[in-house]
Amino acid sequence: MTSPTDITRDPYRLVVLDMAGTTVADGGLVEQAFSAAAQRLGVRPGSDEHARQLAYVRATMGESKITVFRHLFAGEDGEERAQQANIAFEEAYGELVDGGRIAPLPGAREAIERLASEGRTVVLTTGFARTTQDAILAALGWQDLVPLTLCPADAGGRGRPFPDMVLAAFLRTAAVDDVRRTVVAGDTSYDMLSGIRSGAGIVAGVLTGAHDTDQLTRHGATHVLGSVAELPDLIARAEA
Repeated sequence: MTSPTDITRDPYRLVVLDMAGTTVADGGLVEQAFSAAAQRLGVRPGSDEHARQLAYVRATMGESKITVFRHLFAGEDGEERAQQANIAFEEAYGELVDGGRIAPLPGAREAIERLASEGRTVVLTTGFARTTQDAILAALGWQDLVPLTLCPADAGGRGRPFPDMVLAAFLRTAAVDDVRRTVVAGDTSYDMLSGIRSGAGIVAGVLTGAHDTDQLTRHGATHVLGSVAELPDLIARAEA
């Protein structure tokens, strides 16, 4: 069994990566899909209510989308409206993805392939539903890029900022014996909280998505990188 003094000599064999904003560029599709969903529920684009809801969506980037809609449509018939909004959001996002409005971020695939070649297990996670995650993977041709992909439903239903998806990756892959030898990377404050709460040893924020250095650092980032392309070198330095 590994002792506390031995932990620094163990490699980081598990790498848990966010998708949209971290490894995938979606060109603002989340906001477009949200607007379509909100409009279906009677929220007029350009209205004060739409602006308020959009501000909340931006502030909670990285969180499970159904959780966001439960907050926005709380009250009488809130769960029904949240489910309607979530279905409309997923449909709208899927249509935009099918329209070719998505691409890998520069260096993302190469970083994932390098990490795998170094003997690390890479897991891709998202706050979207499984159908949307699969649509993104298919659009990118990434269906076989990594051995495991996770959405909130795969981890008991709780998405970020809860640590459940990171811990599900830890349990399902058995890639490391100690969760502190896990690396988490993402572009939002919720990614950082999820990583810190899971006990991951490296929690890296990237500046290719929703949040800036200050937001990432305030929510627990151990490192802030320009992009995920820098992650393999960061891990190598941490193991040196």
